[in-house]
Amino acid sequence: MPLIEVRNLEKIYQDGTETPALRGVSFDIDSGEFVAIMGPSGSGKSTLLHILGFLDRHTSGIYRFDGKTIDDYSPEEIAHTRNKKMGFVFQMFNLLPRATVLENVKLPLFYSGLKESLWDEIALKAIEEVGLSQRKNYDTSLLSGGEKQRVAIARALVNNPAVIFADEPTGNLDSKSGGQIMEIIESLNNKGHTIILITHETYTAEYAERIITLKDGLIESDRKVEYRRHIHKDHFIK
Repeated sequence: MPLIEVRNLEKIYQDGTETPALRGVSFDIDSGEFVAIMGPSGSGKSTLLHILGFLDRHTSGIYRFDGKTIDDYSPEEIAHTRNKKMGFVFQMFNLLPRATVLENVKLPLFYSGLKESLWDEIALKAIEEVGLSQRKNYDTSLLSGGEKQRVAIARALVNNPAVIFADEPTGNLDSKSGGQIMEIIESLNNKGHTIILITHETYTAEYAERIITLKDGLIESDRKVEYRRHIHKDHFIK
């Protein structure tokens, strides 16, 4: 059974007039896949990510996550699934600027149900995984853009989610820092995490094994990446 099943998904925004953002999208994503969703501004890719991540509801069609539609979940189950089974990495990082790296990474654990005595250990392991152990007590306001995005990735990892949604994770970074972030994301996929990457950059999308291209709310193509970019070496310092 696929982790994600999408059938004839439509999303229409009502703002005085009807504005269709998705016009009948269908695809499956299996557990462990690395899929990039590409398209120009206004193509529907961010709308699709919000629906897949239970951040918004579709207008019609079917979306199943882990075998269940959003209507099968109570509001409490939606929040629990989003916290435990989904990790999110955004272009703008969405960190608390006056909190340390460790404090930011621990945030999802407040709602995890795990004992508080375990939080530091779990968060420190995630921080180590993105190569930022030496910055664990730094305020995030003191970090570079690339380091902030690593903190965001670590925060997405702490609950060991089934899927990580990365929305333009390199959009605010220079090419070197962006490459480092993509290498970390690829390494997470190699460790078994399902990755869904939203991007408008072909270079970034080619780290994935499959690219779904949207145009005007429709799937223009869904193809395997013939020549994938791969990690050459670790550029970050542990």
